[in-house]
Amino acid sequence: MKNLFALLAIYVALSMPVFSQVKVTGKVEDADLHSPLKGATVRITGSYTTAYSDAEGNFVLTNLKIAKQSLEISYIGYETKKLEFVAHKDTSVVLLLKKKTVLADEIEIKAVRAGENDPMTSDKMDSKQIAEKNMGQDITYIMGLTPSAVVTSDAGTGVGYTGIRIRGTDPTRINVTINGIPVNDAESQGTYWVDLPDIASLVDNMQIQRGVGTSTNGAGAFGASLNIQTSKLDTIPNATINSSYGSFNTLKNTVAFSTGLIDKKWAFDGRLSKITSDGFIDRAFSDLKSFYVSGGYYGKKSILKLVIFSGKERTYQAWYGVPEARLKNDTAGMNRLYVNGEISQSQYENMLTSNNRTFNIYTYSNQTDNYQQDYYQLLYSYEMNKNWNLNAALHFTKGEGYYEEYIENDQLKNYGLQNVVVNNDTITSTPLIRQLWLNNDFYGFTYSVNYDNHKKIQAVIGGAANSYLGAHYGMVTWVQYASNSFPDLKYYDDTARKNDVNIFCKLNYQLTKKISLYGDVQYRTIYYSFLGFNEYLQNVQQNAKLNFLNPKAGINFMMNNTNSFYASYAVGNKEPGRGDYVQSIPTDRPKPENLQNIEAGYSHKAGKWMLNANYYYMYYKNQLVLTGKINDVGAYNRVNIDKSSRMGIELEAGVKPIDKLDIQANISLSKNKIKNFTEYLDDWDSTAQVSVQHHNTDISFSPAVVAGGMVEYKLLKNLAVSWMSKLVGKQYLDNTSNADRAIDSYFVNDLMLSYSIKTHFIKEIKFSLLVNNVLNELYESNGWTYSYFYGGRLIDENYYFPQAGRNFMVGLSLKF
Repeated sequence: MKNLFALLAIYVALSMPVFSQVKVTGKVEDADLHSPLKGATVRITGSYTTAYSDAEGNFVLTNLKIAKQSLEISYIGYETKKLEFVAHKDTSVVLLLKKKTVLADEIEIKAVRAGENDPMTSDKMDSKQIAEKNMGQDITYIMGLTPSAVVTSDAGTGVGYTGIRIRGTDPTRINVTINGIPVNDAESQGTYWVDLPDIASLVDNMQIQRGVGTSTNGAGAFGASLNIQTSKLDTIPNATINSSYGSFNTLKNTVAFSTGLIDKKWAFDGRLSKITSDGFIDRAFSDLKSFYVSGGYYGKKSILKLVIFSGKERTYQAWYGVPEARLKNDTAGMNRLYVNGEISQSQYENMLTSNNRTFNIYTYSNQTDNYQQDYYQLLYSYEMNKNWNLNAALHFTKGEGYYEEYIENDQLKNYGLQNVVVNNDTITSTPLIRQLWLNNDFYGFTYSVNYDNHKKIQAVIGGAANSYLGAHYGMVTWVQYASNSFPDLKYYDDTARKNDVNIFCKLNYQLTKKISLYGDVQYRTIYYSFLGFNEYLQNVQQNAKLNFLNPKAGINFMMNNTNSFYASYAVGNKEPGRGDYVQSIPTDRPKPENLQNIEAGYSHKAGKWMLNANYYYMYYKNQLVLTGKINDVGAYNRVNIDKSSRMGIELEAGVKPIDKLDIQANISLSKNKIKNFTEYLDDWDSTAQVSVQHHNTDISFSPAVVAGGMVEYKLLKNLAVSWMSKLVGKQYLDNTSNADRAIDSYFVNDLMLSYSIKTHFIKEIKFSLLVNNVLNELYESNGWTYSYFYGGRLIDENYYFPQAGRNFMVGLSLKF
């Protein structure tokens, strides 16, 4: 904790405002029509000083030092203008922007993003920020320093299966779109980044909204939204080669190209990537491949763009985690796992001889996950006039794959197999190998109509209609006792269908020069058909129909050109996931979750200083959590709890005291509580369940403190060094606030150096060195738990996912 206070002391001290002497006022206009441009961004480069033009195109920049300044002016659909001048007295300027000869890609994503004046909590990462950290780790790790974010990796290296939580919210409650197209799995509602290898190399920019956020397509956002835009039009031909290598034989190779604008109308882009890693955890290798191609027609008033990208992964399973007994070298605890039948003899022997931090319970050579996902997007944008534009998209996602596992002993009847009689002995169970398959299709269309009168009103009307068809089935590929089986026995088959339709309307109204009002309402209807259980516990076809109304409203107050305030209220509703439905009966089906979200924030940006402060309150009704209760079909299903909440403060500070130094930090302090719920514990002595009442406990995986920071210093013109820090407070593995079922807090530091040179033949040659966990912190970032009574006492069995100690990556990038 002392590290945290030391970090905060630096940033709070550096965030005190200063006052300079020069003021710049001006007006941004269309160069041809000389009409004002509202919402243009006027920025002093190398500082946090930014202004936005009002309805008359006017802007004000204050507190500028008397020195040479570089001004950058940008506006969607117009060419970015750069201007250098010497600030020695108050100045007034008129800035004329020329319209681009082709339509800009940015208009494709207006419908799903929060605008500059929308009263929502968000951060943005551009392609430069992403590329600087893209050394092979997943994009979740590149986002790791954003406020309230906690990342984790099953293999312990940031490669393969990774995840991100924002404000303690798990991936099934974080809405993800790419070019406005939903990415979350329609049934589980999670996003599997392992199916999108090296997506960081194709991202142009990404907005991270916290809270319910703005209306968008796909699954309901119950804690955050990630809106990703792939590569935009680059008018100049170019090519890039990136390679990096490091610890655990991690190797990343990427090649990319762009044709630039051909005949002032056509552009084509492509990218090919391969990432391999042995992983930190035993046998937890990753073999990841991906490609991206796009071709587009860019007219003066329209864009038609085809985007195709695909990811193929083969990873060795590291999903089980390391038992606490193995982690702590607790021989008695390891013996208990074996004696109680939690692990087999071969697993027990493997545990005794393994490294305590890299233990993997799986030893079967092909205990792998194998999956490929292909994305097809046809995007169209049309500018009807200077006030109206239309966006539409058709999409199709094809996913197919399986995970294979060796089962040491299972009942033959579970697979529809007959008992085997050998020498008058009846054999009822057998070792076997099985594959669990998923073959799914997801397709649909999205649309939006945008209106902007460039004075008082900005409005969007849009929606989407999407369908999902998922075939779930299991195959037995080998059994020791064949019984009545045959090659590739299909022992279960379940096809699920889901239709998801939504419409929405958003309005931003400029009430005065300083005050803008925001309103947003979304109506969403869902039909889901699946194989589940009836009241007789028979597996039968069922369906669920849900209708949601999600309203949002807010206000933004620009106090002056450096200070602003916003507040908003939003309602979100979310359907249960596949597991909640499939493992339940209609009379005991879980209810949808409801969230009411209040956000209020303050922003100060002036000169070399920046400070953002945000308060949030998230009140849940019927949140679904695990309680240990066994439902009517014998499954540990999630159940609705009546009341729970998240409340917190998020602070971001930044300072650029000199041109070569950039210091940034953020901290999130929160209380995440469940008012009342009942925990159920198995009693192995009586084969019953024991209930325990809990009050005002912490929500699992929701640390009260999350902080991050970065110090970047340019030692030379082309040589930069960055020190990045992340602190995550204690996390509870379940919802009981039991200190014996928790992940300890951790403080991790990374070091990065980059050196670039330019030549006549190669535009840029860049060398990079990334040292992760440079102080060799021993920590775990994720886990799970279950507890039971045995022999008259309560036993907690905790499992953790240890992360790698000090490790490195070196990289070389060539840009042509």
